[in-house]
Amino acid sequence: MSETDPIVFPGGRGSAPRAAVPQSRPTTPPRVSFDRRELGEILNVYGRMVAAGEWRDYAIDALKEKAVFSVFRRASEAPLYQIEKNPKFARKQGAYSVVTTTGLILKRGHDLARVLRAIDKRLRLVDA
Repeated sequence: MSETDPIVFPGGRGSAPRAAVPQSRPTTPPRVSFDRRELGEILNVYGRMVAAGEWRDYAIDALKEKAVFSVFRRASEAPLYQIEKNPKFARKQGAYSVVTTTGLILKRGHDLARVLRAIDKRLRLVDA
């Protein structure tokens, strides 16, 4: 190649250089989380149970496969209940479930409000 030969850039027309395209970083898969409406429903039940003196603490985990809202009687103990959102089960059994400390699934379904009824102990009028 001599100094008088034109410079040809690969893939380009003419002699104008192409803008460098940055290498894209490997994207991490999005984490599953509760949206505002779901958190509102969960915290509504949580607030009633705290007012009743049964629950005292909670934790929220946003994992790759599922989101978990854990409820504790005391912070130093294992969670009493875990409210899980797992989109993998959304079409089959429902994305939401309530799981006890021992791993027993109390309720599973497509509607979060219905699933939360398994642990929501509202005061009800009893006919005598």
